[in-house]
Amino acid sequence: MMTHMSRSAQPSHDGEFEFWRNHAHISLQPVAAPSILGLFGYSAATFVVATNLAGWYGSIATQTFLFPFAALLGGLAQFLAGMWAYRARDGLATAMHGIWGAFWLSYGLLYLLIAVGVLVQPTPFVAIGYWFAALAAITWSGAVAALAENIGLTLVLATLAAGATCLAVGQIANISPWRTAGAYILIASAVIGWYTATAMMLEGTFRRVILPIGKMRGPNVPGREPRQVIQFMAGEPGIKVGQ
Repeated sequence: MMTHMSRSAQPSHDGEFEFWRNHAHISLQPVAAPSILGLFGYSAATFVVATNLAGWYGSIATQTFLFPFAALLGGLAQFLAGMWAYRARDGLATAMHGIWGAFWLSYGLLYLLIAVGVLVQPTPFVAIGYWFAALAAITWSGAVAALAENIGLTLVLATLAAGATCLAVGQIANISPWRTAGAYILIASAVIGWYTATAMMLEGTFRRVILPIGKMRGPNVPGREPRQVIQFMAGEPGIKVGQ
């Protein structure tokens, strides 16, 4: 004999959302937005190093005094953000923070070896030009993928990729204006990264949009609350895709 769920027990179309919420088992796993840390680390390291490359202060030799800052903020902090982005199921942030975090760690190690006299920095620095060429190719791919996320992140990655491209040409071909142009573009990228990270942090603390970043799927008007996602009812943390 077949039995059927009574009409009152079956979820209606309007009440289906509530039905599944009441009958679902959700395992909570709090994850803050890793890109807040990653973008702040990136913007700080990039601004300090790029302003030196642009000639705002110091000289080329000054880079040997900058590598601890670059390695820890741009490298360690950003690499950790990339690994936490992996837990948040954000492939784009995992790739970008992971790749650039690894670069800044390598950059710090390189200038540590130069500072202690193990290596001598060549002129032109062709090898690091090819570093930037590889990074530029990866970052251009990330900029295209970021079009599905928000305008702020897209601008960060597009300017980062453009700056890396200019630095690659400047170092490989030993063309000083290209290196200078790359440095200024990276300064712009650092400022945009700072703005984007600040906007994400303020939205997380105030629970509404304070600074718009042009989200593709979400509110962009200041004062609007973020979308209510099924995993986050009543402000609960949980597992979700993205940040």
